[in-house]
Amino acid sequence: MSETFSIETRKGLPQHLRVLADLYPRAEWRGHMNFNDLTAFWLERHLMFRQVLDKVIGDTQAHLDGNSGRYGPELSRYTGFFLDQLHGHHQIEDQHYFPQFMAMDKRLEQAFDILDADHHALDHHLQQLADHTNHVLRALQQGQKARDEAGRLLAVQEGFKVFLDRHLMDEEEIIVPIVLEYGAEMS
Repeated sequence: MSETFSIETRKGLPQHLRVLADLYPRAEWRGHMNFNDLTAFWLERHLMFRQVLDKVIGDTQAHLDGNSGRYGPELSRYTGFFLDQLHGHHQIEDQHYFPQFMAMDKRLEQAFDILDADHHALDHHLQQLADHTNHVLRALQQGQKARDEAGRLLAVQEGFKVFLDRHLMDEEEIIVPIVLEYGAEMS
């Protein structure tokens, strides 16, 4: 994948891959006749990923500010849930939805290559998030305040948020317009 399309540097979908995204602006998605319950559910899952990540970031910041509360158990619970759900979500997309959608519009083949590359890059980010979370949890279990570990985790969480936001925005601007354009042809 060229540097131009890398999730690490991309600022949005390249213009030549916005054919349907420009035809179907985000503000008009929910009112379109082909917008269906499955698409709404899929977008809600994306929102949930954003919300859970915001929660663990907020909890880590609160811990660093001295307002720990139940930081360790909450960090373990929510990060574990987030990692598990995001991994499963991307497996379903890769194995079921993306192959179906890619066949509908050959102009967007490169867009699916970008999403595939994002999902591969995601593995590295997920591993870093898991590793840094585990460092914090181990330190807390040993009775430490884990401030240094939590500071490093916060940086990883915030970096992951940038990655995830870019990926989800681009993915939504590829998939939802396909659903709107070809909804009647979808099984």
